[in-house]
Amino acid sequence: MANGFSRRQFLYGAGASMLALRAPSVFASAPGNVEESLVTRAIPSSGEQIPAIGMGTWQTFDVDGDAAAMDQRVAVLKAFFDGGGTVVDSSPMYGSSDEVMGYALEALQARQRVFAATKIWTGDESATRRQAETSREKWGIERFDLLQVHNLLGWRGHLETLREMKANGEVRYIGITTSHGRQHADLAGIMESQPLDFVQLTYNLIDREVEDRLLPLARERGIAVLVNRPFRGGALFRRFGGEPLPPWAQDAGCHNWAEFFLKYIISHPAVTCAIQATSKVSHMVQNTGAMTGRLPDEAQRQRMARFVSAG
Repeated sequence: MANGFSRRQFLYGAGASMLALRAPSVFASAPGNVEESLVTRAIPSSGEQIPAIGMGTWQTFDVDGDAAAMDQRVAVLKAFFDGGGTVVDSSPMYGSSDEVMGYALEALQARQRVFAATKIWTGDESATRRQAETSREKWGIERFDLLQVHNLLGWRGHLETLREMKANGEVRYIGITTSHGRQHADLAGIMESQPLDFVQLTYNLIDREVEDRLLPLARERGIAVLVNRPFRGGALFRRFGGEPLPPWAQDAGCHNWAEFFLKYIISHPAVTCAIQATSKVSHMVQNTGAMTGRLPDEAQRQRMARFVSAG
């Protein structure tokens, strides 16, 4: 870890500045003035609008020690920003992702652009502030926009501290996450009893059980919803990626499979932002493309769900 940090310091002072020079359009409009038609959603607790497609870092940004891979992640993050995205989500669980994100934000001089979200992932309920501060230093930001309790671990103690941190201005929003269906009942109980700004859960065209209770509950309680695993770990692409889109998909605003999978999610009225992850610029361009153009209506959504279920 020490050697990796030394190398990052060197790159910050040399190569990173060159990357920034090669990426002048981070804050500019993407081709076609994406901002004019960008799909955004309001955070219910504040009314603040955020883009409907975010970026995750699990596995994809865990590349510390590989200079070429780190620079490639800079290009991926640049494509995300150029496509209109701002919400980036990470966790201490994700290996070196925090360090690599800090490197990429520095290279792009984009710390003021990002809506920074991470998680508290420790069973030590007294370590909330300490872990948040460690992550903040790695990202190189003044504060996180969103801090979330990861997979309900130690949630009672962590949420108590997070509420204090929010009241003190140390974080803007707080929330809780799960990526396990077996935790849905526990998550519903927390959503019903605790003041939350955000909840993060798994939702995709295969895993749709959250439509029954959790998504309606989020709307009822005024909780923003971040969606993880929108491609079900790539399973949707492995099943359908080699086939042509159904001809009616364009009527739902979909021009590729990434848009098909993502637009289904963000067209649900309870969903605030879907978090996708990739290590390829070309995939990021397709993913952020789901934030532009029309979204499927309810009848089209049902047709999309039937199509995937039949496949």
